[in-house]
Formats: sequence, structure tokens, C-alpha cells
Amino acid sequence: MAKLIDVEELKGTGTVAFGQPGAPDRPLEAPRLRFDLAEMEIGWEAETGTLWSFMTPHGEPKYTPSMLRDLRRWQVEVKHHYDEKLIDLRYLVLGCRYPGAFNLGGDLEHVAALIETRDRDGLEAYGNACVEILYNNLRSLSLPIVTIALIQGDTVGGGLESALSFNVLVAERDARFSLPENAFGMFPGVGAHSLLTRRIGAAAAERLMFSGKIYSAEEMYELGLVHVLAEPGEGEAAVRHYIRQNARRMNGQLGAYRAAQMVNPVTMDELQSVVRIWAETGMHLSEQQLKVMRRLAVKQVR
Repeated sequence: MAKLIDVEELKGTGTVAFGQPGAPDRPLEAPRLRFDLAEMEIGWEAETGTLWSFMTPHGEPKYTPSMLRDLRRWQVEVKHHYDEKLIDLRYLVLGCRYPGAFNLGGDLEHVAALIETRDRDGLEAYGNACVEILYNNLRSLSLPIVTIALIQGDTVGGGLESALSFNVLVAERDARFSLPENAFGMFPGVGAHSLLTRRIGAAAAERLMFSGKIYSAEEMYELGLVHVLAEPGEGEAAVRHYIRQNARRMNGQLGAYRAAQMVNPVTMDELQSVVRIWAETGMHLSEQQLKVMRRLAVKQVR
């Protein structure tokens, strides 16, 4: 369980990791920062107003129901800490501590079990839990902040869809990106259609979603989906460099992001409507397609 950190101790300091070595061993008096998360590590960098957040999954890095609960709680607590003026938040970063991966996508074993038991409502609820987090992130939690995804390793399926909901993607050059759903008769249903079509056009979006190709970080950069390339192992340094270089331009960035949301908005209704089609599609998978899905689920574990 994460420790409670006195906000006064954080002012003017460097990074303080919550629940990590060096944090206080006892609860401190309010005002205090609370991030009670089982599968995430949180750190505060006061000098740049950056909240560093890393998924620390129990097992393979995928969107299990427990990871989704932590991500939703993370969003709620970030907004609470901002609203209560506990932190002067300007940049929100999300990465993953699992070696070689940002996120491997949806919990395919969980999805396959829901389809096998014909639980269409359960499948739709799982998809909606994913898009609720994605939608909140698309709107930057309704805060004047810049969101940054730090990609260090494989980013697959729903992992890629969630990464696309950040304002800025920083990727190490050895990172790989793919949308494999078509291999088992499904399609990326938790944001890819909405986000890719708006960013690179319908034809290019379809190629990316249905080709089955694994894209390099350089290829994603050429498509305009990755904004900053970093050398392997230098992702965090690249994020810090980006923040330093763009701090004075932040006001203009925030205005541009708000304008983009007005000009070409992604609504929750749109995302949930796509999830409904995705869940209906899942109900029509054959036994053989479910076997392919389960084989990919085994690869997620490995």
C-alpha cells in the first residue's frame, strides 16, 4: 500500500516516490498526498510540476480488471490533488516498469472467457471500463495539463489505443507497436477507430488496424503518432528534455489541445457505441478464433 506523503515535504524537492524507499514510515498530518494503488508507482517532481506514474503490474502488463481499477483511481486522485492545490501539476507522465513493454493490451484470457460464456453484457462492461479511462485521458482529466506517454518496449492492441489518448508520445527506438485483433476475428474496439481516423485518415487507419504489421517507433514517428524518439534506455531523460524545451510554450500547447477537442471532438457516446459493436462482434467468434485468441493470451504471459 502506498504511503502518505506530507505535501510540504515535496515543495522545492526533486522526485519523491510514494511507497518507495526513503518515504516516511508513518502517516503524516494533512495536507497530504494519497495514491493508494496496488499496481502503480507514483513520483512527484516539484521543479517541473511533473507527476511521474508507472504501471507496476502483478504479472504480465495487460489491462486486467485490477489494473483498470488502479488506472481509474489514479485519474480520480490526480484530479483531486490538483483541485485541492496539493500539487502544482503541469505534466502528467505514464510509463510502465515491466521490462520490454508499455502494455500488451486487453486481458485476452478474460475476454475469451466472457465470449465462451456468452456474457455480452460483461464484455461490453469491460470495454466501457477501458474507454472511460481513455476518454478522461483524452480530455486531460479536464485540467490545464500536458499528458505524456513514455513508451519503453512493446505496445500492443489496447495498449496502443490507450497510448494514443495522450497529448505527447515519447518512444524509445526499440519500441514496437501493433494491433493484432484481426488475427482472431476481432477489431481494435477501445479507441483506435476514433483516434487513428482523426489523426492519420481513414485509409491509413485501416491499414494500421488490419495489416497485422508490427510497426517500429521510427515508422510511428513518420506517421505522426509518436512525437519524440529516444535512444533505448533514454526515455525518461527524453521526457525531461521535452518538458524543459517546451515549458515556455505550454500555454500555447494547452490552447491548441483545447481547440482540437472542439474542432474534432471524440465523445463518450461515440466510444461506447464502438464498444457495443466490438462486444457484438465477439459473440460471433468461432471456436477456432477463440483458440487463436487464447494462444495470443499465452504469449502475453510469456
